[in-house]
Amino acid sequence: MTDVTGAPVATVDVLNTLFHSEQGGHEQVVLCQDRASGLKAVIALHSTALGPALGGTRFYPYASEQDAVADALNLSRGMSYKNAMAGLDHGGGKAVIIGDPELIKTEELLLAYGRFVASLGGRYVTACDVGTYVADMDVVARECRWTTGRSPENGGAGDSSVLTAFGVFQGMRASAQHLWGDPSLRGRKVGIAGVGKVGHHLVEHLLQDGASVVITDVRDESVRRITERHPGIAVAADTDALIRAEGLDVYAPCALGGALNDDSVRVLTAKVVCGAANNQLSHPGVEKDLADRGILYAPDYVVNAGGVIQVADELHGFDFERSKAKASKIFDTTLSIFARAKDDGIPPAAAADRIAEQRISEARAR
Repeated sequence: MTDVTGAPVATVDVLNTLFHSEQGGHEQVVLCQDRASGLKAVIALHSTALGPALGGTRFYPYASEQDAVADALNLSRGMSYKNAMAGLDHGGGKAVIIGDPELIKTEELLLAYGRFVASLGGRYVTACDVGTYVADMDVVARECRWTTGRSPENGGAGDSSVLTAFGVFQGMRASAQHLWGDPSLRGRKVGIAGVGKVGHHLVEHLLQDGASVVITDVRDESVRRITERHPGIAVAADTDALIRAEGLDVYAPCALGGALNDDSVRVLTAKVVCGAANNQLSHPGVEKDLADRGILYAPDYVVNAGGVIQVADELHGFDFERSKAKASKIFDTTLSIFARAKDDGIPPAAAADRIAEQRISEARAR
């Protein structure tokens, strides 16, 4: 089906989002193709008001190119807010590579992608995301100096999921402080959906803090890695079973986005939602549904900022302790958002947006 210009309707919808909707407002969107390697990618720069756009590269088998563009737009916008709330001098950007990384990821494809990033002249700094790893960034960096998340052997910070998990844990501690008056998770039951890159580190923090942990993951090997290390840990059959678990105090979505929707919020037993996944709210209004049910939501882009804090530090000569100290401030930032939400009579997600938008607006005015 096409419109009067002959363009597919789905494409017109993406352009409408880009130029006319509140979810748009992006500075630049680059469509990349290298037929020799099979690369198809989208690089979206939402804002460079605070500095060069910084965000990871997602490698994912999207159902359509339109879905890939839409995801890049949403993710890059989220990075603007995340970097602003993390106090970084970086705007928001994100890239997606279309395809199954298990089937099409090659050195040639990654080098081609690196050349496209390099062509932006430093307006976009890339890093790891779903489907890409430190070894991949080492390859990309051979063609592009604006690459972070590299291995320590190649001058990088290594796996950014370490501080991502640490930051999420700080967000949980702040949520516990706000709701129960004690930052400890000792004796609390925490359900984690997705125990891959970030989730398995989060499990360790929670167990060390004395929490009771329930996990689930679509990948059996991810679950097995946890249960072999911690044989007594509980495993839920799937996410639907996890969110309905009796006595759940905290729900941590740590897989892909959209975890909080009309159906899941309706049956969620937890009193707190705090996880590593990006874009957890499936549509505007879900945050109000959570608030109406008395569920405290720690905004995803605030609590999962530890990873971007880590890779941003890499640009200045990486120091882990310096990065960890900055990531520990996620505790205070999360508490300030809850306080702002209470003062303004709005959900925490809206309060975080207001604070981030103010910082970005002030930077544009300078």
